[in-house]
Amino acid sequence: MKDFQKELNVFQEALHIEQPWYVSSHLLDREHEILHIYLDFPRGSKFMCSHCGAHHQPVHDIVDENRTWRHLDFWEYKTYLHARLPRTKCKQCGKTRTVQVEWSRPNNHFTWKFESYVLSLMKEMPVAAVAREVREHDTRLWRIFHYYVHRAMQELDLSTVRRIAIDETSVRRGHDYITLFVDVDTKKVLFATEGKDSSVLSQFKQHLEDKGIPASQIEECCCDMSPAFINGIESTFPNAKITYDKFHVMKMVNEAVDTVRRAEQKEVDDLKKTRYIWLKNEQNLTAKQREQLIKLKDTNLKTARAYKIKLALQDFWTYPAILADLYFNDWYSWAIRSQLDPIKEVARSLKRHQEGILRWFQTKITNGLLEGINSLVQASKRKARGYRTTKNFISMVYATANKLDVVAQP
Repeated sequence: MKDFQKELNVFQEALHIEQPWYVSSHLLDREHEILHIYLDFPRGSKFMCSHCGAHHQPVHDIVDENRTWRHLDFWEYKTYLHARLPRTKCKQCGKTRTVQVEWSRPNNHFTWKFESYVLSLMKEMPVAAVAREVREHDTRLWRIFHYYVHRAMQELDLSTVRRIAIDETSVRRGHDYITLFVDVDTKKVLFATEGKDSSVLSQFKQHLEDKGIPASQIEECCCDMSPAFINGIESTFPNAKITYDKFHVMKMVNEAVDTVRRAEQKEVDDLKKTRYIWLKNEQNLTAKQREQLIKLKDTNLKTARAYKIKLALQDFWTYPAILADLYFNDWYSWAIRSQLDPIKEVARSLKRHQEGILRWFQTKITNGLLEGINSLVQASKRKARGYRTTKNFISMVYATANKLDVVAQP
């Protein structure tokens, strides 16, 4: 009997069970490698009201004769806690409420210790691997993760948000995307939602309003030239001015240069396998690539002319704001006279968006930080070999990009 009581005391101390709760018994199922630990409370015990917090409230009845919680493993045994769960009828507030146990959050079937352990693993390992490690289905683990990520995101302070950057990132191969909204100043992902049409702006506006932030507080938006984003910003954030992302502008010109090269290489063998020498910055080229570029860039090739037009637009970003408008118009005239259809097409597109492009000289905001966030979340996605649902992916974006302190605690 003394040995048995000693075993119970060991579990009592290991579990940090406090009065009036105590370990009443345990059962070891060796065949299934499961340890069951049973908790109870003495007759006449009193508890705190889970509605108003009043102490020393008597037990009214038992709501569940065998509530179960998954706990950290003892040795190699999968461990479950069991308890009959009482309700109190509070003498102060008059409410009849289920007692809140100290080892788990309400309406949950995992202990704080188990959730904390799972979260620490999910930060470092693919969720499927964590599920195998703890012997639980990954769907149950994602529920834990969603709960704590949501709680951490609810604590984000949005009161100072004035300038946002908007971009999309792929969820999986194909055409599944989410749109990210990032605070330019704090570099935090404020909101992520499925899709990349104009409705995502309305969803973001609703998110802000739910937090007590009026749409009029948003003064600056940085995005690419997606008509969906532009129309969405203009209709939902009327006070916001748009800065077009300069990296997206240069990407458009790079794509035009490559289109010229691909058409011309059919007739000029020297252009084959030279794609990257025209797209990279010269300082990033290898010695061999630099030698190729020097050989080709001053020729009469159409690709060489397109490349020089691209370099001229790169220089545009280094000019003083007072000269930027004049420089851009000169560049546009040159591009339109180039007789290179892909270059002319992109020049006309940039001309239509000239105001937002020139605004960069006042705001100096770009989507560069979003590219960094995108690389983080895509690396996380590759490590996990994809996420089963978009909701899972968004939660991982929040946790990864915002470096959330996702911790299970009372």
